[in-house]
Amino acid sequence: MIEVWAPDATSVDIDFSAPGEALTRAPMVRRDGGWWRWEGDHTAYAAFDYAFVLDGEEPALPDPRSSWQPYGVDGPSRLFDVAVHDWADTTWRGPRNGAGTLGGVIYELHIGTFTSEGTFDAAIERLDHLVDLGVDVVEVLPVAAIPGRWGWGYDGVDLYAVHDALGGPVAFQRFVDACHGRGLGVCLDVVYNHLGPSGNYLGRFGPYFTQTHLTPWGPAVNLDAPGSQEVRAFIIENALRWLRDFHVDALRLDAVHALVDDSERHLLRELSDAVADLGRELNRPLDLIAESDLNDTTMVTSTADGGLGMTAQWADDVHHGLHVALTGETQGYYEDFGGGTRTLPDGGPLDVLAHVLTRGFLHDGSWSTFRDRAWGKPVDVDELDGRRLVTYLQTHDQVGNRATGDRIGASITPGRAAIGAALYLLGPGTPMIFMGEEFAASSPWQFFTDFTDEGMAEAVRAGRRAEFGGHGWAAVDVPDPQSRATRDASVLRWDELASQPHASLLAWYRQLIRVRREVLGTGETRFADVSCAIADGGATFAMRHRAITVSADLERDAVTVSAPGIPDLVFP
Repeated sequence: MIEVWAPDATSVDIDFSAPGEALTRAPMVRRDGGWWRWEGDHTAYAAFDYAFVLDGEEPALPDPRSSWQPYGVDGPSRLFDVAVHDWADTTWRGPRNGAGTLGGVIYELHIGTFTSEGTFDAAIERLDHLVDLGVDVVEVLPVAAIPGRWGWGYDGVDLYAVHDALGGPVAFQRFVDACHGRGLGVCLDVVYNHLGPSGNYLGRFGPYFTQTHLTPWGPAVNLDAPGSQEVRAFIIENALRWLRDFHVDALRLDAVHALVDDSERHLLRELSDAVADLGRELNRPLDLIAESDLNDTTMVTSTADGGLGMTAQWADDVHHGLHVALTGETQGYYEDFGGGTRTLPDGGPLDVLAHVLTRGFLHDGSWSTFRDRAWGKPVDVDELDGRRLVTYLQTHDQVGNRATGDRIGASITPGRAAIGAALYLLGPGTPMIFMGEEFAASSPWQFFTDFTDEGMAEAVRAGRRAEFGGHGWAAVDVPDPQSRATRDASVLRWDELASQPHASLLAWYRQLIRVRREVLGTGETRFADVSCAIADGGATFAMRHRAITVSADLERDAVTVSAPGIPDLVFP
């Protein structure tokens, strides 16, 4: 049986065939609630390809809940049996032996550039590197089907499908199983706030979008207008499917501030409760991590206490504080983090850094110059578990959304990079490493796409150039997102591990993670447990987090980590 929701259609037909064989067309029967059903037997086919024809209009369209798009986002769907994989993780209890994601070390990676092959199977061959590093959870950038061969994944249009160029759904199952076999949890980045512009057919099937609210990508996903009940169910079932059928341990939810929902029960609250129910059913921890720029801890407050129930949320302010203190850049949204603004009128960048390391957010109800308004909500540092803020020195966004995709190591010394690593890896947050950061990868991570529509390709090129002008960056030669060379330049160069300064920084990261595990443990922590001191006219900066002291010499670009029971760690 195959079903599709198309409430406004007067007829729906299904086209189906085995690969390479002639198509058969059959009418579908309308059911309650705008659902259509075909009860034919597809089990006789070793592989079953199908698409839907709405009201007799060609071309036939892929299934909105397609698991697999082997012919691309415009082609027919293929049925995928999630039970085909013979799982080896039957004793898996979740990241860190059932402790979950909070407080562990997350490693953010993009399958398409993690290796030159850009596939799940090739990524499996590099998992032992992450184990040796001390990683607890692998966060995989979106895997939903996108136009063309490669891209970041945030232009997905078939949210239930696994992009075929990465290996398709069965390869993703193999990848998750291989991670679990090495003690690594898996967090999947999912995008529910918009769909990509090319190959997006959801609006043809029903009211998946609404003009009631607008987002940076156009009409909002319909979460509170007529027809929203089925749209919400579409999203929630998608999330549960990754956790249940693909054994994923956590989901990172992209830009949740763009999920505009004026209904009585916000989608995130409903999703959080549904995931908690599934976790109890599966008897393992399931986590939700929100990317939110709202600087509001309601996001990580339990639904029972009136919050949205996310396990954790990204903390861009910590990144910005580190970045400005280490690089001196103050353009665009970095302006307030240089100090001397209405936010901290008497402070400089190190004062701002101390603020974010001890409070989590800079904008906690204070003025945001970049936004030209007050931003965020006050933080109770005595109550907030610091692990609920994911902290980082680099991310795919903060690197890839620079004009040339240059990593922080391209503009600072290895010593300064080591200072930044020590401050966030040994701080109270849940730390996240961006792939290659741990060995000062020289490869940039640039924005790349593979749209076949030349009009769309040119629009992306023009949009990138305009974006950098608006952020105050000087005119630069922005890499062509459509060029294969842009994607290829972004692939990690694993041969760098054996050379300097890459090997020394990798050893430093391994040491820091070991100290984090041995001294800080995995229990709750508070930003109130952190104190910072600035001395020598700003030449030295110290952070003390419980029993650990990080002492940075900003003139010599050197750092020392001290803690009871371990020899001092010194870089360089």
